[in-house]
Amino acid sequence: MVIRDKLGEMQSLAGEIAEMGGMAEQMVMESVTALTRLDTQLARSVIAADRRLDAKQRSVENRTVELIASHRPEGKALRELVASLRIASDLERVGDLAKNNAKRLLAIENSAHPPRVALGIEHMSEIALEQLKTVLDAFTSQDVPAAQDVRLRDDEVDAIHTSIFRELLTYMMENPRNITFCTHLLFCAKNIERIGDHATNIAEAIHYVVTGEQPAEGRTKSDASSYLSAEFTGDVGLR
Repeated sequence: MVIRDKLGEMQSLAGEIAEMGGMAEQMVMESVTALTRLDTQLARSVIAADRRLDAKQRSVENRTVELIASHRPEGKALRELVASLRIASDLERVGDLAKNNAKRLLAIENSAHPPRVALGIEHMSEIALEQLKTVLDAFTSQDVPAAQDVRLRDDEVDAIHTSIFRELLTYMMENPRNITFCTHLLFCAKNIERIGDHATNIAEAIHYVVTGEQPAEGRTKSDASSYLSAEFTGDVGLR
């Protein structure tokens, strides 16, 4: 009976984490939709949703601590509970990043809008969301190969982020009126890139749960935006 109760509690906890994942995915999708459509009402909805995600994280944390204290698990059961804390934290951060993007839209709704740039962010978010969904499914099924695939695909998001960074710099150099809007988009793109990183963190947590070890090889980053420089011509600002 004790084992059955413990199993039921673990399944219930996993259900809460899955619910958190759905909430975080929805926030990211809506924040990007708000950005591409300049929909400030939707942006405010995303900001409001963050409070519900935060409350769900606190619930997961409290239940996890209670399970550790009451059952004193060992081995894989303990790893599952530790991973639950880590994954809940990652999902809460995903929600924060979506909220931040929604707030940035409110800050730039009256600024000049260079064409097409937000569409690149939308494409990058689609890949990041696919990674997030895949890794959450992998957590439910404890599928290490699927989690590893998410970890290896992080380079794809990094490469798109670098491309967007270059494009936004070009828009800012071409017309100083674009600087405010593009600067906020730079932060939005970085937030989406960080969402991909959080999906990778969850993949590593899955590997730890199933194998008892951290992934052997270090994760390489392909985001080269930190190394790019802008070369402004002398007539920029005089057009």
